[in-house]
Amino acid sequence: MTDIINSISSLLWGHVLVYLLIAAGLFFTIRLRFIQFVQFPHMIKVMFLSRRGSGDGISSFQAFCTSLAARVGTGNMAGVSVALYLGGAGAIFWMWLIALIGMATSFAESTLAQAYKTRDEQGNFRGGPAYYMEYGLGKRWMGVIFSLCLILAFGFVFNAVQSNSIAAAFKVAFDIPNYVVGIALVIGSGIIIFGGLKTISRFAEMVVPFMALAYLLVALYVCALNYSELPGVFMHVINSAFGIEQAGAGAIGYGVMQAMIQGIKRGLFSNEAGMGSAANAAATATPNPPHPASQGYVQMLGVFVDTIVICSATAALILLSQQLTAGSGLTGIALTQAALEEHVGSWGAIFVAIAILFFAFTSIVANYSYAETNLLFLEHNHAYGMLIFRLLVLGMVMFGAMGELPLVWTLADISMGLMAIVNVIALFMLSGVVVWLAKDYNTQRRAGKLPTFDPTKNKHLDKTIPKGIWHK
Repeated sequence: MTDIINSISSLLWGHVLVYLLIAAGLFFTIRLRFIQFVQFPHMIKVMFLSRRGSGDGISSFQAFCTSLAARVGTGNMAGVSVALYLGGAGAIFWMWLIALIGMATSFAESTLAQAYKTRDEQGNFRGGPAYYMEYGLGKRWMGVIFSLCLILAFGFVFNAVQSNSIAAAFKVAFDIPNYVVGIALVIGSGIIIFGGLKTISRFAEMVVPFMALAYLLVALYVCALNYSELPGVFMHVINSAFGIEQAGAGAIGYGVMQAMIQGIKRGLFSNEAGMGSAANAAATATPNPPHPASQGYVQMLGVFVDTIVICSATAALILLSQQLTAGSGLTGIALTQAALEEHVGSWGAIFVAIAILFFAFTSIVANYSYAETNLLFLEHNHAYGMLIFRLLVLGMVMFGAMGELPLVWTLADISMGLMAIVNVIALFMLSGVVVWLAKDYNTQRRAGKLPTFDPTKNKHLDKTIPKGIWHK
């Protein structure tokens, strides 16, 4: 079974997704006129315009924190170390690249999610790729496929990955048995999950900024201690990415491909650009300015913070240490812990364990909210089904704490890959709508107006978006 799973993962990532995701990122970067670079200052401004939501939904900042809670997790600490272990330092360059071009893809999916959002029975906004596939493309069957993939990936597999890393970190730092950590995670996440969507968004809003800032401060401290080595580390990343260091050994092709595959794979797992997951959080917001594109700008910033900022911090911790060159054989969260311990002493492993607890725990509850949105898409009359689903999710959290890392990571790769394929196809098909929404927003902004969405200005949107949300 392990051989079969590994073969499927190799097929997806070695022959399909690497090229599909790069193509999607480049396509939207060009069609949106390099929006992630040209409009970077405005992206920051929109983030500060975020306000608390009215009774109609949560704020843009809360939606940003919810999506960042899902993004900033195991991928930033364990995933980066896996990429470095398997792909070398060059993998970090490809993580950066897929994030920069993936910001445009993230804009596209989050903007569409806002445009095609609906309301659930409690009055909360819900939306995401499944919803724009049904309403925007008229292909509910496509939305069903995506929802099933997302529920498998985020409801089950990814949550197992998160709890796996927490249990491994606490085993190294405190020698706490995995089953004890698993039970604690089930209880803690269960309390928040059963509290509903707004409880999840409020929890993310409180925890995410704090945990990200604390981790970055420690990384900056380590960089300050080793400032003279930073230029050499940067050149090592660039040289490895293009096979310059391997050229003399005759392994340039294999080395570059491994770096590219691992960097893009782990980069996507971390920032989720093109996967369609963060779009589910984007749809829940009451945006400011009141236009779908404003949430696209906010979610672009999430990709940047996740990969360019936080993943780079982890890479610096590891590459400035001797753990990779010493041939320790460590990977996953244990490698990150050993690297920080080398820099700051014994408290380094403890700090990483606490950081991964915050990072991965918030990911568990945010991942659940994505899965819940897609379960509602599949079945609106959900009282008993939702209870069973929540119990199954908590069961996977427990399973992950007790499972083995390599198999869990490979299952995550497969489910993530299937989601991305379905979502990117839908994004290509709706690219004209994305371009129109971006142009409409920026035309109003250049005219000195507050961008406000009027669906009657576009016949396709006026006819296809759910009634009672954007129509006056």
